[in-house]
Amino acid sequence: MRFKSEYTCKLLNIARHQAFGMKAAKMVLQTLPPEWPKVAIARSESEIERYVWSNQKPWVPRPLLSIHVRLGDKAAEMNLVAFKGYMNLAQQIRRHFPDVQNIWLSTEMQEVIDQTKSYVGWNFYYTNVTRQVGNMTMPAYEVSLGRETSSNYPLVNFLMAAEADYFIGALGSTWCFLIDGMRSTGGKVMAGYLSVNKDRFW
Repeated sequence: MRFKSEYTCKLLNIARHQAFGMKAAKMVLQTLPPEWPKVAIARSESEIERYVWSNQKPWVPRPLLSIHVRLGDKAAEMNLVAFKGYMNLAQQIRRHFPDVQNIWLSTEMQEVIDQTKSYVGWNFYYTNVTRQVGNMTMPAYEVSLGRETSSNYPLVNFLMAAEADYFIGALGSTWCFLIDGMRSTGGKVMAGYLSVNKDRFW
């Protein structure tokens, strides 16, 4: 996970492009001179420039807050919290860090995606997959997506959450536990982990 394979890089590139590729493209275009493309920008880079920028990571909007909302049949294992509870914690983070406005949202529920429209002032990004509607069980949902998609999109969400600046989840979720472990051992232990619940049934 620390050193991504070509496969995971491809998955992340597709997800990042779909989520905020247009925003990145607009930023690049704003840096071009007015006469572009009629007049090409021709300049040679020094050796030190090539070295310094050789390790540049793909662009993502920063600071980035990752939120994993766990609902559905997880109620059998823990008390569920509505999306509003997660956003209350997001507002708490923003009170300390006013520049936080970008959220990578990870959830299986379409109702959560729909509720994002009521939160003005936040930029929500998420994977482009079909989500659960109604009382569909997790196994049935995964079957409906197919083996490849149901495996790939959680992997993308996991890696995006691990690299985000802040994280909000639920202590009762094993997935959130894994994300927190990845973040804590990857240099983000001081960023903390805000949880919507402090109880679990196991």
